[in-house]
Amino acid sequence: MKTKITIVLLLLCFSVSSFAQSLKPYNLSFPKLANRWDEAMPLGNGMLGVLIWEKNNKLRLSLDRADLWDERKALDIKKLNFKWVEEQVHQNNYGAVQKLGDEPYDSSPYPTKLPAAAMEFDMAKLGKVLSNELDIETALNTVKFENGTVFNCYIHAAKQEGYFSFKNLKSAAVLPALIVHNYANGQIEKGDNSHAGEGLQKLGYQKGTVTHTANSIRYHQPTYQGHYYEVLVQWRKLPDGNIIGSWTISNDRVATLALISATAKEPTGWDTHVKWWKDFWSKSNISVPDQLIQKQYYLEMYKLGCVARKGAPAITLQAVWTADNGSLPPWKGDFHNDLNTQLSYWPTYTANHLAEGATFTDWLWNIREKNLDYTRQYFGVNGLNVPGVVTLNGDPMGGWIQYSLSPTVSAWTSQHFYWQWKYSMDKRFLKTRAYPYICEAATYLENITRLKDGKRSLPLSSSPEYNDNSIKAWFLNWTNYDLSLAKFLFKAAAEVSMAKGKIDESKHWAEVLEQLPDYEINETGLTIAPGSNLTGSHRHFSQYMAIYPLDLLDVNHEKDKTIIDNSLKHIEEMGTRAWCGYSFSWMASMYARAYQADKAVKQLEIFASNFCSPNSFHLNGDQKGGQYSGFTYRPFTLEGNFAFAQGVQELLLQSRSGYIQAFPAVPQRWKDVTFNNLRAQGAFLVSGNKENGVPTKVKVYAEKEGLLRIKLPFKTYVVRDLPTESVKMGDDGIVEVKLKAKQAVTFENGYE
Repeated sequence: MKTKITIVLLLLCFSVSSFAQSLKPYNLSFPKLANRWDEAMPLGNGMLGVLIWEKNNKLRLSLDRADLWDERKALDIKKLNFKWVEEQVHQNNYGAVQKLGDEPYDSSPYPTKLPAAAMEFDMAKLGKVLSNELDIETALNTVKFENGTVFNCYIHAAKQEGYFSFKNLKSAAVLPALIVHNYANGQIEKGDNSHAGEGLQKLGYQKGTVTHTANSIRYHQPTYQGHYYEVLVQWRKLPDGNIIGSWTISNDRVATLALISATAKEPTGWDTHVKWWKDFWSKSNISVPDQLIQKQYYLEMYKLGCVARKGAPAITLQAVWTADNGSLPPWKGDFHNDLNTQLSYWPTYTANHLAEGATFTDWLWNIREKNLDYTRQYFGVNGLNVPGVVTLNGDPMGGWIQYSLSPTVSAWTSQHFYWQWKYSMDKRFLKTRAYPYICEAATYLENITRLKDGKRSLPLSSSPEYNDNSIKAWFLNWTNYDLSLAKFLFKAAAEVSMAKGKIDESKHWAEVLEQLPDYEINETGLTIAPGSNLTGSHRHFSQYMAIYPLDLLDVNHEKDKTIIDNSLKHIEEMGTRAWCGYSFSWMASMYARAYQADKAVKQLEIFASNFCSPNSFHLNGDQKGGQYSGFTYRPFTLEGNFAFAQGVQELLLQSRSGYIQAFPAVPQRWKDVTFNNLRAQGAFLVSGNKENGVPTKVKVYAEKEGLLRIKLPFKTYVVRDLPTESVKMGDDGIVEVKLKAKQAVTFENGYE
C-alpha cells in the first residue's frame, strides 16, 4: 500500500479557524523563533513529530517518527537471571552483575530511538521575525516575517503527513533543503547540557542517499541489519509565487513512499484535521483562577494530543520530539517503566481521554509475548513481568538492573489496565485485556515470592532510585515500593477475577494479599525499607506509592492519615535539592490526596515556573539556577509535564478506593472554579462549579449502569433530575445513588 502525500491548497488560508478560539489565551506566542531545539514549537500526531525553530539564520523543522529505532541488542539477557543476581548480592560480588547488566547500556550506543532529519529554509530575504504563534486549538504554527511573508505548518491529526506553506512571498522562492544527520561521519556538536548521549555517528550506519527532483527531495538512510528509513519532502510553486509543500517519513516496517504528480487534486484534509482536534478538546475542560497553572495545564493537554494516537507506539521519554543536537537522545529516548511511562499516562483517565490512555495498554499488550518469554528466562517462573527499561519491541535494555529488571514492574503497568477498565467499565476490555494481564502479572509475583510461616517475602527488593546502582540498592526485605505494588496487584487481581465471575480465583488472590506483611512505618511515616529511613532529599517518591498513585491509603481513615501526614512532613524536612521537575508534579498529587491544597498548588507553580522551557517542555533541572533543586541541567522528558496535568485534576476530582470526591483540594483563595466532564472510576462524567468561594453544583452523568458513591463539597444538597428519596447519605458523608446508563443527577448546594 502506498502512502500518498497530498498537497494542501487550503494551507494558504488555514490560519483562520473554523470555530471560536476559546483556547487562544493558552497559545504559545513569541516575537521570534527559538534558537534551541528544546524550546521549539512542537507539533505531532502520535507517529510524526516536528520541532520548529531557528538555526544559523535558517528556519529549521526537526522531523521525527515515533517508531524509528535501532533495536540491536547490547544486553545479553541470557547471561543473567534473577537467582544468580541474588547469589552475587549475598556473596558481595556485585561488580559481576554490573558488568553484565549495567555496562552494556552505557557502553553501547544502541538500542536507541533515532531522529529522522531536518528541513531548513533560508530566511535571509524574509527579514526579521515579527511573531511566532502555535494555535493549540488547531495545532497550527504560524510565523510572520518583516517583509509580509507568512509561514504556516501543521501535521495532520489522522494522516502521516506534515504540511507547510509560504504566502505573501515578496522575493525569490524559499525552497526547502533537507539536512541529514551524521549517522556515518561528522563532527560531534558542542554539548548543550541536555544529558545527550554519544554522537549519532557512533551507530556506524552507511551514508544515506539524497535524491532531488524539481519538486521533491527523497532521503534514504540505511540503519542496521538491512533496515532503513526514508524522508520525502515535496512542494509546489503556485502561479502567484507562493509555496506549498508536504513531508512524511516511512521505514521498512511500513509502506514505502510514493511521489505524486504536482498537479494531483485530492481532498485537502484540513477539515478532518480540525475536526480531530475539536473532538479532542471537547472531551473535558477546566477553569482555575491561577493563570500560570491554567495555561500550563492546557499546554500539557495539547502535548498529550500530539503524542498519543491509536496505532502509534506508547509515549517514550521524548515521544515524537527526539533531540536535534547531533547526539543520541537523553537516556536513548527509550521506554522507562520505573516511572516515566506510567506518569505520562496519569492524566488521560480523569481528563476523559481514554483513547489516548489506551495507547499505553495497547503497546503493553503488543509486547506481552516477549515479556512472557523474558519472565520465564530471567525470573525462571511462569507469569508476566515487564522490563523496567525496554525497546519499542519489548526487549530489555539493561541499565541499573535494580530498576531496569525490577521484579515488580508489571504490578505498576497493571495499574493502567486496571484504570482503563475502572474508568470505562468496558466489559470487553475487562475480559480480553485487564483480567488476563493483571492475573498473569499476579501469577508471576506469586511464583517469584516465597511463603514462610504464613508470610510472603521477595528474594531481592529495591526502591528507585535509592542508593542508585550500588549493592546497597538491593534490600533483603520488602521495600515499601515493592510491597505497595504487590498489595495493589493482588488486590486488583481479586477484583477483576470477581468481576469476571471467577469467585475461587478472587478468593485465592485475596488470600495471597493477606500473606503480605504490613508496611514498614515509624515516626517518619513510610520508610524505604525495614531499618532504612529516607535520610536526604530524593527525586523518586518510590516509598510513598501507597499514597499515590496506588491509592492504598486514605487520609479519611485515622490510621492512614497519621502515616500520610508523617510521610509528607518528613519529605518537607528532607528538602527538594535532589528533586527533578517530575518530583514537584508528583508531589502535587500527593498533597492533593492529603487535602493540603495550598501546598499542592505551590508544587504546580514551582514546576511551571522553574522546570519548563519557554515552550512548556519539562527539562528536569531547575532552569532558574538552582532555586529549588541542585539539578540545573536540561534533559527534556515528558513525564513531568503529564504528571503536572494530573496534579491539577487531583485538585478538582479524585477517584478514591470505592468512591469519588468533587473539589477535594481546591485552595480557598480560588474563588471561581469550574470543570466539565472530568471522568471518574465507574464510568461517571463529573462537572462542578465553585462561585464566589462556595461550591454550588456537582453534576454526574453515568455512561454505564452502576452505583454512584460520591463525597460532595457541601454537607446539605438539593437533588435535581432524580427523586430525592433515591439518594442516600451514609455516616461517612458519602452519598449513594443507583444510576442507569446515560442517566444524570445534579446536586446543588443546600447552603446550610
